[in-house]
Amino acid sequence: MTRFLLNGQPIRCDVAPTETLLWWLRKTGRVGTKEGCAEGDCGACTVLIREGASLRSVNSCLQLVPALEGLEVWTVEGLGGDHPAQVAMVEAMGSQCGYCTPGFVMSLAEACHRDGLDQAQLDDQICGNLCRCTGYRPIRDALVQVAGTHPPDGLGGDGPVTERWASLLYEGERFEQPTTMEGLWEVLERHPEHRLVAGATDLGLEVTKRRKSWPCLVSLEALPELGRLEAWLGGFRIGAGVRLADLEDWARVELPVLARMLRFFASRQIKHRATVGGNLCNASPIGDLAPVLMALDATVVLANAAGERHVSLDDFFLDYRKTELQPGEVLVRVEVPRPDPRAQLAAYKVSKRRELDISAVCAGFNVVVEDQVVRSARIAFGGLAATTKRARAVEADLVGRPWTEERVLVAAERLGADFTPIADHRGSDWYRRTVARNLVHGFFLEAGAELPERPSGTVVVP
Repeated sequence: MTRFLLNGQPIRCDVAPTETLLWWLRKTGRVGTKEGCAEGDCGACTVLIREGASLRSVNSCLQLVPALEGLEVWTVEGLGGDHPAQVAMVEAMGSQCGYCTPGFVMSLAEACHRDGLDQAQLDDQICGNLCRCTGYRPIRDALVQVAGTHPPDGLGGDGPVTERWASLLYEGERFEQPTTMEGLWEVLERHPEHRLVAGATDLGLEVTKRRKSWPCLVSLEALPELGRLEAWLGGFRIGAGVRLADLEDWARVELPVLARMLRFFASRQIKHRATVGGNLCNASPIGDLAPVLMALDATVVLANAAGERHVSLDDFFLDYRKTELQPGEVLVRVEVPRPDPRAQLAAYKVSKRRELDISAVCAGFNVVVEDQVVRSARIAFGGLAATTKRARAVEADLVGRPWTEERVLVAAERLGADFTPIADHRGSDWYRRTVARNLVHGFFLEAGAELPERPSGTVVVP
């Protein structure tokens, strides 16, 4: 039995562990929330979830109902027709066919309670909502009109949170959500066939597209140890359960190069659910966090009932979708040393679309130059091999040599010693090699130009 608040009213529902919020809403007659792609790309199913003071827009098509225990959900029906987000959409003539409108309204309703949004953040607020009628300009005008206005709609401030729970059993399928690390180890021992779940932005696709289920889902969401984000002597500790939207807000001040990659990582709805640990343990060769964290010399901390062990992110990825994690282990945090103040840092993502797309090539750079000589270099690429990898031949060709354009172009030719890119629908092997070389060159040009830090999504032009 799952208990949560829906539009301010208490709900108790007995559902399967793999039931998505979108399916449940629509089959119970709450059809204002639309189904478009059912994979988190179109935003038609956007709803708001509140946990304490955190208000988040999320894709209900990827949100498992059991993970809502103790939270508060708002749908477009709960806002009412006189909500400023609804009114602004009407006044700006932002609704045409109307199918996408409920999702946009929910994204605008969240923006009502966000202050000081710059142009990039305004774009990010609605980049996960697709308008097939191409009415983006009036919709964006409506967004500008309401952002940061804090209407008295009951969404601001702290929301009610009921007691968190431990487990759910439904028709032979179990959903367990331990609240302590000790409880986690006990659950994992009892259910060796378990599947770990946090944000479910990836697992949710297996549910909606492949109709998969598992004997036991073990949720990591209620473990406070995994949600910590803190500075420590010599660097930063980033919990595996930290949501990417929260990491992006934090990184704008503490690690701008990380925020730069996260701006174009995914839509805001996805970043509100996706976690650091989920992205790394997924071990995709184009997982956008890995190259920048590898360039920053990050270490992952893995734990089981016996204790913790530290593994360099350089050694964490073993093969395609395969990591150093052993049975019964979980990734609990990432430790990132504080960058050298002399370091020149950058992150790049190259994709077919600027917004909400999978990388063709992504890269992280961390180069220390002193007296025009390269003292150290860490360069990592995603999309060029079965795993994210360091460009060690390029690094070796740079270190100890002059930091000049001619020298950098020579070093960039060494990429072939480290990578043999695959060819797929996102790019040929030639294309990926060429892009990677251009990114090395581009990094040199950008570092010398002293440009302001900014998001770095690059669109592939045919």
